[in-house]
Amino acid sequence: MPAVTRARRTEIQREAARIRQRGQMDRFPVERIVTAMCSAIPEVSALEAWRLALGWTRTEAVQQVAEQYISDGLLPPGLSQQQLCRFEHGQDRPGGEYATMLARAYGANPMQLGLTICGCNNLANGHVDLGYGQPHKTPTAWGVPPYEVETMSTAAGLPAVRESLHLAVLEYPEGGAVVVEVAEAAVTYYALNYSKHPPAILFSEVHAARSLLMSPMAAVSGQSGGVELRRLLGWMSALLGNLAFHLGDHSGARTHLLTATHLGSSTGDQRLTAWAYGAQSMTTRAHGNPEDALLLAEQGATLAVDDLQRAQLLAWAKLPALAAQGQSDDANAALAEASRALETAPGESPGRFGFDTAEFRLHAAESHLRLGRFDEAAAQASASVEACRPDTPGWAAATLVLAQAEAPRHPSDAAQRALDVLRRVPAHRLRATARTRLTALSHSLANVNASDVSDLTERVRSLPDHIDPQGEAATA
Repeated sequence: MPAVTRARRTEIQREAARIRQRGQMDRFPVERIVTAMCSAIPEVSALEAWRLALGWTRTEAVQQVAEQYISDGLLPPGLSQQQLCRFEHGQDRPGGEYATMLARAYGANPMQLGLTICGCNNLANGHVDLGYGQPHKTPTAWGVPPYEVETMSTAAGLPAVRESLHLAVLEYPEGGAVVVEVAEAAVTYYALNYSKHPPAILFSEVHAARSLLMSPMAAVSGQSGGVELRRLLGWMSALLGNLAFHLGDHSGARTHLLTATHLGSSTGDQRLTAWAYGAQSMTTRAHGNPEDALLLAEQGATLAVDDLQRAQLLAWAKLPALAAQGQSDDANAALAEASRALETAPGESPGRFGFDTAEFRLHAAESHLRLGRFDEAAAQASASVEACRPDTPGWAAATLVLAQAEAPRHPSDAAQRALDVLRRVPAHRLRATARTRLTALSHSLANVNASDVSDLTERVRSLPDHIDPQGEAATA
């Protein structure tokens, strides 16, 4: 990236201040203000955006970091404004200790700040050793070590990750710490980049990666390393289950998610077990069984390991199961409980296993829609669209729910929204859930005599299957 001029830096500061002021007026959480800044100002890194969203100067940020050391009874190491500036502009990278203390000062986690924690002890237990014998519990997105958040992922990146895992297995065919570490990195990569690849392609890659771990797991069965490999195989199975669901393969999804639930339970990974119950609830509800979906959702919510995951399980699983049964009052209670849990969570998490405000509002919108509350559904869906990056699966989902909410009063507008999704998102990237929403919208507009509605009906009818009768998936 070319150097930012002094004049442009002044403009950036002013624009950041305006975004922060608007966010505060709308009572947005800090992480949403950060998202708005990063979207509007490409020169601003996540680390700098968090400081600006908090309204801190670098002097104030340095002081806040120093206070974290003092609160632990440690002598501050002397972080300077100049060093923080280099961190923010990518000229230098903070080590694990600084990354942890910056995260604590900002009320975020290192991944949200775009930082890596490397070379740290006790990562398997979710702790970072600060070098002073003072381990600090660090939030992670899904219970695996926090690696750097990927800012991009290419089609070539997927097989390259699998090949690196293969090399580690070839070097250590009987498993061991290296294989576990590389497998953890692969799971993190797939989870963080879940929405950047067509589901059929990502399914093939995760499936191949999981297959590579079968032999090492058999070799270390009964040993401590075997437990870690089984846990990681559980997370890969969870990914496969979600991917199968997004390909419209509900029976395959159930198989993978049952495996993930069992492996999470048998290895003591409660975060995995809770998430897998939520995913099972999702697939069961889609199969037309909201009663069993509610039971699975409640099991997952009971096991949630923190406020963020509890908000996720309540909004993603319990709320829609209640709405599907028409239990309006109970749905209201679940929505309020999820909102409170999200507000008290320390921050939002990226990736397939994470949760954020945009997804919360999507589930709220869809549940309002199911209960016939079209105005509330439209408001929540619109907010979700605003919080999403355009042309992503989350954006497509929120846009289509907004179209469904608009359909009774503004059918042409609803059809145009859906057509915009079809113009901007290639068919092979459309998830089965998006196709379901498109079909439902088309059916709801069946009696409307308008050219754009007719166009939408034809476009939806002609969408190629994710998986054809020969079992081949559309990939382009």
